[in-house]
Formats: sequence, C-alpha cells, structure tokens
Amino acid sequence: MALFITVSAASNRVPSFARNAFPLTLEASPEETVQDVKTKIQAKIPKLYTSRQRLTLKSENKPLVDDVRLKDAGFATGVELEVKDLGPQVGWKTVFVVEYAGPLLIHPVFYDLPRLFYGTDIVHSDLQRMVFAMIEVHFAKRILETLFVHRFSHGTMPLFNIFKNSAHYHVLSGFFLAYDLYRPVFSASSLYVKGTFRNNPQFLWVCAGLWAFFELSNLSAHLHLRSLRPAGTRTRAIPTGYGFGLVSCPNYFFETLAWGVVCAMTGSWASYLFTIVGTAQMIAWALKKHAAYKKEFGKTYPKRKAMIPFII
Repeated sequence: MALFITVSAASNRVPSFARNAFPLTLEASPEETVQDVKTKIQAKIPKLYTSRQRLTLKSENKPLVDDVRLKDAGFATGVELEVKDLGPQVGWKTVFVVEYAGPLLIHPVFYDLPRLFYGTDIVHSDLQRMVFAMIEVHFAKRILETLFVHRFSHGTMPLFNIFKNSAHYHVLSGFFLAYDLYRPVFSASSLYVKGTFRNNPQFLWVCAGLWAFFELSNLSAHLHLRSLRPAGTRTRAIPTGYGFGLVSCPNYFFETLAWGVVCAMTGSWASYLFTIVGTAQMIAWALKKHAAYKKEFGKTYPKRKAMIPFII
C-alpha cells in the first residue's frame, strides 16, 4: 500500500532555488527508508541533494534517521514532513585531509627556508631534525588513516566547517609550531640546545621511541574501532582490548601522550599550546562518546573512564 507524503520547507531555511517548489507530494512504500524520501526530494529539486536535507515530522525538532523504514517510523498516508536546507556540504574525508595537509606542507617551508622567516641561515640541531621527522610522520599517518582506516557515521558536514576546523591545525600545529621549532634558539649552535640534554642522542632516541610507541598504540585503537563497524553501516559494538580496558577513547589518550613527548623534548611554547588546546578538545569528544556508549549499551558497558585512566 503506497503512502502519500507532503513535504514543506522549514520557514526559516528555504533556499532561493527551491522557494517555488514546495509543498511537494511524494509517493512512497512503507518499506522504503527516510533516505529514500530524501532521494525523491532530490529528484524533484536536484540542487537540494540528500546530504543537505534535514527531515523532521511537522512541528517536531528531532531529525529523522536516514536508515529507518517509513513503517517503523509510524508513517501513514497524509503525514507531513519539513525539510531544512543544511547548506553546501563537504565530505568528512575531505575535511580531515585538508586539516592534516596544512601542517604537513607548512613545516617543510619553515624548516627548509629559515632565512625567509628568521633572516638568517640555520644549521639544524639533531633535536630539530628529529622533531621535524616526527611531525611529518604524524600528519602523514593521520591522512592515511583518514583515507584507509576511519569509517564515518556521517558522510558530510557543512562546507563552512572546513575553514573553522582547519584553523586549529593550520595555525596552531602549522604556523605557530613550525615558526617556534625551527628558529635559531633550537639550532645546533644555540646555548638552549648545545651541551644540554636536548643535544643528548640517548635522550632524543628514548623520546623518539616513546613517541613511536604512542603513535602505534593510537593506530591500534583506530584499527580496532574500524573492525567494529562494517562498511556502509552505523553499527557499533563495545570496544575491548588494548587500551579500551581502562578508557573509552584510548586513541585520544595515546595521541595526547605522543604530543606530550614533543613538549618534553623541545620545551616549545607552541607545542604546549597545541597540546593543551588539542587535549581539551579531545576530552570533550571523549566525554561525549563515553556518554553515548553508556546510553547505547546500558549496564552491559564496562566501567571505565572516558579518556584518561582513573581520572577522566
């Protein structure tokens, strides 16, 4: 039995290209999903592609979930929906690649062209060479994880967010960190480095080993999370194993520790700033994910902290 659905536009978010298109009357099967309804709307208004649409029952604010079947959502003939235009969208993978590509490209410019920024040539210290390599590997790893490891529950985000999100990485871990780390005070001839533990090969290699351990632990957590979510689904299972026995988000914890190593090696104000800001953001994300796990799995979810063992 077919359903006939009326779709109107949310009064405060009507795109100019669709002002004369509403209301729409659509025919659908009870077995079809909310995503199928979005596809039917796109067929009528091609510029209003599915990821731009937020569908709600008329007079309700809660968005309808894409993969829910219409019969399971209680749809009946004559049901009225409202569609809100979310604006231009961009894929999450694109957003993350743009974010991480910033520092990956910015650091070599400061490292290789010191005269341009500091007015003098610099003989890089072992500290600078090692930290430069670590930062480049870190952001290359993040891009590769985005392309081949991470699975996203939401396919897109508003286009404007790519600029807002990128600012954190391009400015704090890009321009600020690169400018601070490769300046003369960290060079081979600097008294801040020469004859100190910062020029001690054993100290540097121990730090590099710890950093690599934390980075690989972070990768391990990401691979485990991927294994719990089949491709093309939003299915989640309780994560277990290495790191997850103590916290819900060990990937964030290990990343914080990796950046803590950079702070300890250099004493750079920019590395501390980026690490503190990044850690605060990751704690906020971890608390949100931890709460979502507890809500979804209830009493079956193990007792653990959100991100920092025994603390948060």
